[in-house]
Amino acid sequence: MSAAFRPTGAAPSFDVVIVGAGPAGLAAAASALTGGARVCVIDSSAQPGGQYWRHASEAAGLVDDGRLHHDWRTYQELRADFDAGIAAGRLTARFATSVWSVRREAAGFSLALTPANGASSVDGPGSDGPEGAAPALIRAARLVLATGGYDRQLPVPGWELPGVMAAGGIQAFLKQNRMLPGNRFVIAGTGPFLLPVAAGIAQWGGEVAAVCESSDLTGWLPRAHRAAGVPAKGLEGAEYVAAFLRHRIPYRVRTVVTEILGSDRVEAVRTARVDRSGRELAGTSRVIDDVDAVGLGWGFTPQLELPAQLGVATRLDADGSLVAVVDAAQRSSVPGLLLAGELTGVGGAALAVLEGRIAGRVAAAEARGESVLAASGGELRSVRRQRAFAEAMHLAHPVPAGWADRVTDETLVCRCEEVPAGELRHAQSALASDDSRSQKGVTRAGMGWCQGRVCGFAVSCLAAGDGHGAGAASAASLAQNAKRPVAQPLPLGEIAALPDAE
Repeated sequence: MSAAFRPTGAAPSFDVVIVGAGPAGLAAAASALTGGARVCVIDSSAQPGGQYWRHASEAAGLVDDGRLHHDWRTYQELRADFDAGIAAGRLTARFATSVWSVRREAAGFSLALTPANGASSVDGPGSDGPEGAAPALIRAARLVLATGGYDRQLPVPGWELPGVMAAGGIQAFLKQNRMLPGNRFVIAGTGPFLLPVAAGIAQWGGEVAAVCESSDLTGWLPRAHRAAGVPAKGLEGAEYVAAFLRHRIPYRVRTVVTEILGSDRVEAVRTARVDRSGRELAGTSRVIDDVDAVGLGWGFTPQLELPAQLGVATRLDADGSLVAVVDAAQRSSVPGLLLAGELTGVGGAALAVLEGRIAGRVAAAEARGESVLAASGGELRSVRRQRAFAEAMHLAHPVPAGWADRVTDETLVCRCEEVPAGELRHAQSALASDDSRSQKGVTRAGMGWCQGRVCGFAVSCLAAGDGHGAGAASAASLAQNAKRPVAQPLPLGEIAALPDAE
């Protein structure tokens, strides 16, 4: 068992426990503190901010000036509330900590903790245990999950080469390390998120050879009124357009990466134009040489492992991802469990903050047995406008239907277990493996370190296809990727050391 944990039969209890310290989690903490609750915030990173506000290491004494961030002032305000809660002794923070299991109990919830990513200690500001000895279990009267999401990926020949990263991984690398993981980049996929990634690279002195957007942007025309309802998004988009013009970044619509070339690392990228159905157009193939880094992003996948453990109701969102169902007060189908941010549908940081504020306020009131107005009329209108914009974005930037046509039988789909597409197609056509769980059992796809987080969407689509092309991933198949009794990797000793009653 890790020295950072001590099993205890008297687990610390809190009014509200919040998992995630990104925009939604920080906003939930601020509201819960305002509501008078005793709060604990748990996050796998070493400091607050999440992926959106990931920043330079505070432990190293580095001060982030916010140049690579949007809404930095919002973060500073939420961080001030967070730090004030710690100083007042009303907020306990557990960083570098993952929740690997959560259970519902008569009086609330119990959460089992483990050091994140091999961390040797999880004590941070506001910790409640002696130095080097954090509790293996904590309890919550009300639980707010704000675990965010991660880049959705689709396989492409050559994507296993060193130098290929998720688009969000490139952005996170830059924000945290203040350096670039390459010199000359190609950014590809779909959606507005490609823009800040490319702009950040150029701002930090890197070269962006091309941004390849698979849609043609005409999908925004019938939905322009939804964009007009969130004017801040338009201003943000104008900033990116200016950055692209200033740095002369090529932006190619209806263009996809068909192959990543190189021997022992990325050396070049082959691209092609596609039609409205995502099929490659003959004679449009071209090679971009001297590329040493590629960022791929096809939207985001909510991190649903903990909600799935508790059995929350889910649905398919407009972008084809599985999301949790909540009411206007951010309550899930599980009593006492509230959800905020990307778990309820990918919609960006502004929406996550709105949902987090509501969830924290409701959780604090319910924990204290008080009634509360869940959200003001203004908040609900803002949420609806942000949700409408998010739906428009998903519909305007769909995953192109023809992506599987470019995946050869030799292309690795599950990179952890090195499972090629040909094995998945054979299992689908010859062995009736038409969902991710049966594919896992037959081919081992999704059995590796990431447990299907990277390949799960693609495996579900290929399993639902006709033996060559991809189908639409079903809610049931996507749910299989999220259902894990052990949500995060941990040493077996930590399970064995738990008290028998747990």
